[in-house]
Amino acid sequence: MAVRIGIGLAGFPFEGPRDFWRWIELCEAGGIDSFWQSDRLVSRQPQLESITAMAALAGATSRLKFGMSVTVVSYRDPLVLAKECATIDYLSGGRLLPAFGVGPDSAPEWRATGIPTQRRGARADEALTLMARLWSEEEVSFDGEFYHYEGVSIAPRPLQQPLPLWIGGSSPAAVRRTARLGTGWLAGIQTADQVAGVIAAIRKASEEAGRPLDPEHYGAGFPFRFGSVDDTVVQRTARAFAAFSPDLDTARYLTAGGAEAILGRIAEYRAAGVTKFILRPMAESAEDLLEQTRRLEAEVLPVVHG
Repeated sequence: MAVRIGIGLAGFPFEGPRDFWRWIELCEAGGIDSFWQSDRLVSRQPQLESITAMAALAGATSRLKFGMSVTVVSYRDPLVLAKECATIDYLSGGRLLPAFGVGPDSAPEWRATGIPTQRRGARADEALTLMARLWSEEEVSFDGEFYHYEGVSIAPRPLQQPLPLWIGGSSPAAVRRTARLGTGWLAGIQTADQVAGVIAAIRKASEEAGRPLDPEHYGAGFPFRFGSVDDTVVQRTARAFAAFSPDLDTARYLTAGGAEAILGRIAEYRAAGVTKFILRPMAESAEDLLEQTRRLEAEVLPVVHG
């Protein structure tokens, strides 16, 4: 199994764009496999838009892969989204790792914009079907409940054929969606024990659908810190996750300590079937984030990547 470590960003803990690019340069040079940008359109806190951030990364890097964890397809037009992904993959030389979900009920975008939450899963299924076809077919016609296309083509298409299509979500509907449409699955805010059950369900459903997922295409992640569980940023993060997800065992999810603690947590997820990781540094500042990343590259990556 090719186990790989990517790094994730949930907010924008930088004083300005130059600090962000310093971090990306460190990731590019230091062996981080991929960069992942969370999706949030409505927020009082700084938050990069995921698709445009990936486009900028395509021009600023040459090795680093990048993805969205996860882009809510229900907010966006599938033709525009398919074209954006195809363009980014083409210009980056095939380094895009697109991942999509339907969005939680609690997401502020629904209420802020008046987009209905009802039937969003069915809408997302149609959109994902359309995008996969647009990435691979010369011409697409489609007559669905939500979308009606006639003779639609996009060019250039993605360099990766097929372009990966990772799915997020753990509900029974998300499991079925992954089995029918996905080429990979990306966990949300879940412990290794929670992830294990979802992976088992997807394996069963995808086998029954006649399209078993590649065993290397299961991803998950967790926040980490080289430090102590008593560090202020760890305690603050734990409170935020507990408020957002009351059923989450934060002690089994947030990981603080030395390299041994982080490697031990990785081993728990690997035992659950995960091979692709998105680790998110818990940091107080841009300089702290850089230092956390340097230690990850020096103390964890050589062990995991070999």
